[in-house]
Amino acid sequence: MSEVLNKPVDRSRDLSQPLERLGPDETLKATSDQLRGTIEESLADPITGGVLFSDNKLMKFHGIYQQDDRDLRDERRRQKLEPAYQFMIRVRLPGGVCTPERWLRLDEIGRRYADGTLRLTTRQTFQFHGVLKGNLKPSIQAMHSVLLDTIAACGDDARGVMCSVNPHRSAIHAEVYRIAKAASDHAIPRMPAYHEIWLGKERVAGSGPEEPFYGKQYMPRKFKIGFVMPPSNDIDIYTQDLGFIAIAGPEGLEGFNVTIGGGMGRTDGAPETFPRLADVIGFIPVDKVNETCDAVMAVQRDYGDRVDRARARFKYTVEDKGLDWIKAEIESRLGFALAAARPFEFVTNGDDLGWTTGDDGNHHFGLFIESGRVANRNGYNLMDGLRAIAEVHQGEFRLTPNQNLVIANIAPDRRAEIEELLDRYGITGANAGSALRRNSIACVALPTCGLAMAESERYLPKLVTKLEAMFAEHGLADEPVTIRMSGCPNGCSRPYVAEIAFTGRAPGKYNVYLGGGFHGQRLNRMYLENVGEETILSELGPIIARYGAERLPGERFGDFTIRAGYVREVKAGREFND
Repeated sequence: MSEVLNKPVDRSRDLSQPLERLGPDETLKATSDQLRGTIEESLADPITGGVLFSDNKLMKFHGIYQQDDRDLRDERRRQKLEPAYQFMIRVRLPGGVCTPERWLRLDEIGRRYADGTLRLTTRQTFQFHGVLKGNLKPSIQAMHSVLLDTIAACGDDARGVMCSVNPHRSAIHAEVYRIAKAASDHAIPRMPAYHEIWLGKERVAGSGPEEPFYGKQYMPRKFKIGFVMPPSNDIDIYTQDLGFIAIAGPEGLEGFNVTIGGGMGRTDGAPETFPRLADVIGFIPVDKVNETCDAVMAVQRDYGDRVDRARARFKYTVEDKGLDWIKAEIESRLGFALAAARPFEFVTNGDDLGWTTGDDGNHHFGLFIESGRVANRNGYNLMDGLRAIAEVHQGEFRLTPNQNLVIANIAPDRRAEIEELLDRYGITGANAGSALRRNSIACVALPTCGLAMAESERYLPKLVTKLEAMFAEHGLADEPVTIRMSGCPNGCSRPYVAEIAFTGRAPGKYNVYLGGGFHGQRLNRMYLENVGEETILSELGPIIARYGAERLPGERFGDFTIRAGYVREVKAGREFND
């Protein structure tokens, strides 16, 4: 990262508060020996299937979360057994682009070391669930054999960088993806600890700091970066800490509008926490992307809250300092003023499913994958089918921000071969479910996520089936409506920008939100609090009926719920809890 941003180099004490007065996570990071902790010792402990609490915290920076099977938790407690510990591993995959070679290796890891599935995430990457402690190193080493890693897939750092999936504009997508990948490689920590612990590299003493940008305490919280290509807002650019909106002209990519300060996470009962949509602050040329990443991240590194972790995201720094102050600080570190933002328009944030053709003549097949779970289940051998395709495919796979998959860059003379495999395994694209189902997203939640208060992935498909019947009854079977479900308020499925959203409060109980923008341009607002399915359906039924009867031409469901007075429009993030 830029040298001007690295002063002072060692940031372990260069903070607004003395170390002993900071939050416990800040102390842990500062005293962890650059994220090494005692991870090696925890992994070698044969007595337990888990790791120490402190090592679990540090392993997030390595892309790993300790979890346990919560379906078994009560029974194991009664038997006086420790929880059924297992681990989730998240891959760093900038822009969601995966070669067939890498797909095959990840498929192998999922079958051999995890729960036999692949999970496509809302940040365009893979997660493995059910990995036992002894299989962590073999899994990561298998990824390394195809030059994949899990660095900064979790933790207080620059998370996996997202990039729009646009099968139509091949040349622009290729350039934006190249820039997004370079930004990811530029922004992640150097992480010598990762290479030592997981890949067996020897520790080498150096004359300078291990992390000249991140220091010993890294970022105050996670920091998310995304690149989007209008007219599709598939990555939900306004939910990113730092966003780049591609501006294309007659001659190609001209540069990017810059957005800052988005974020979804909140805490129930804590009105000082809230989701926030990002603001557009200006325009930069193509060659200033990495410098802009440096400047924006450095502002958050230096001014983000390191005492109250619940308010440590960049969105709160923007709120507390003010947008004008933050923009001026960014420009000061850049050494130039941002240009005025260029015009752009979003019309959707969904995916193109089925067959499409790019401007270079290559074909792409968009595949709906419910909740992103690639598995062989109930006679639908999706995982086997995609493995068979990966064995012959000469293009790449693109994971979408909506948990779907594009089999991309199929040469015209190769399309028939791919079509035959799709038919053989019964894999469908655009016809896989209603418009309602195709625009739904769910986080993993139970039984593995430790934060989950309610079901999400395992429940949303069943709820959508019941909602489908309601929409069809009123002539709305083909109406796309964005639906998001999250097992907790943390918002991994980006629920607070959906037209209909559910966040878990307790087993079988959810908060219900209405009024988000169809293409992610507006926050929703709570309509029902802590209710079960019976209430959800009885309350939504009349709204759906009125929408079918009273909607204006082209009016989206979220817009209707505001016009009809069911919820008030949220003008700013702080209003979300009003």
